[in-house]
Amino acid sequence: MNEELMIGAADPAGVWAAGIGTAGVFVLMIVVVWQIAATWRARMLAAREEKYKELAQRYASLLEDNVELQRRTVEELTESRKAVASMEKMMREIE
Repeated sequence: MNEELMIGAADPAGVWAAGIGTAGVFVLMIVVVWQIAATWRARMLAAREEKYKELAQRYASLLEDNVELQRRTVEELTESRKAVASMEKMMREIE
């Protein structure tokens, strides 16, 4: 039995086949791990992109609200100025 193992180990074709097979398995494992990492990274980038889109939509909504508040403030300020001007005019007429 030991003679068969010795003969198999001494066979150069068998040694090369084992070496190539082992290298192939390692290359396959590296490719699988690489692809898993690439897939994970792509999912993370897609999730980040989605969060950026949500943030941009929220920002746009807040900006619209801010513009509306500013418009109202300007209208109220204009009305206040008119009222103050009317009061000044009335006070000048009294004097």
